[in-house]
Formats: sequence, C-alpha cells, structure tokens
Amino acid sequence: MSKTKAHKLVGRKPKKKCCRKKTRCERCPVVIHKLNRLAADGATKKELQKSLKSVRANPGRTRAA
Repeated sequence: MSKTKAHKLVGRKPKKKCCRKKTRCERCPVVIHKLNRLAADGATKKELQKSLKSVRANPGRTRAA
C-alpha cells in the first residue's frame, strides 16, 4: 500500500502527461480524476484509501472501491 494519504491527492494538480504503466503513479491524471470523482460523491478518507490501490492497479474500471 502506498504511504501517501489518498485524501491529500484529491484536488492536487496531476502530471502533464501520463506514463501509462501497468501500475499508475499517484500523480497520474487518470488516478487524480477518479479520486476527485469519488470525493465529489462523498467518499470517506477510508474509502478513498481503499480505492487508491484499486485505481492504480486497474484504472480501466468505471467505479473504484
């Protein structure tokens, strides 16, 4: 699991271009976008932390967590 807190990534500025590796980095635009969507839906800090792992591993899913 990553050491970075998922709730701190919400609202953060993403990288300019995505690296598109299998495990995406935390500042990837796709990861940041999906976490922002979850936070807007009212996800708690614990739910965001769980979904960060899921989103980084498999970003093609439409709904994380």
